[in-house]
Amino acid sequence: MVSPDNKDHHERAYQLADDIVFRPMIVTDIPTVIAIEQDSFGEPWSAQSFVQELTENMLAKYIVVEFEQQVIGYGGLWLIVDEAHVTNIAIHHDYRKQGLGTLLLRKLQHTAMYFGAKQMTLEVRVSNEVAQHLYEQHGFIAAGVRPGYYTDNNEDALIMWAELQP
Repeated sequence: MVSPDNKDHHERAYQLADDIVFRPMIVTDIPTVIAIEQDSFGEPWSAQSFVQELTENMLAKYIVVEFEQQVIGYGGLWLIVDEAHVTNIAIHHDYRKQGLGTLLLRKLQHTAMYFGAKQMTLEVRVSNEVAQHLYEQHGFIAAGVRPGYYTDNNEDALIMWAELQP
């Protein structure tokens, strides 16, 4: 049985989905993206890293999620031949657990396929079971481990791969 709170949560998620806009990230989005990045990760990227990704990295594609004309999430990938590598994906803490991470991941997968990618890969902390579950729901399977990948605490990264299906 769905609790009233859970029902409200699901109704809000559906309502949000109708008002969500995905668009390419631009340099003026970076301050908001950095705030979400710092809130989401122990080792956040710098503003300069995002500037370089947007202005100098021809392999990079970054997307923001907007709700009511405010950036509430973002994701990025690198396209290398026929593979896409997810660099980062995050949703503002006020909008998490509403299905937006799922929508963003789907958008990244569709973007990768549009540019010819047949596979997608990413790294995720071995302790981040919530993210792993999201990725598994989208066809990702664990394929290996990068020992000590995260320098903030020397945590291992789980390497996951997915075949992209049109």
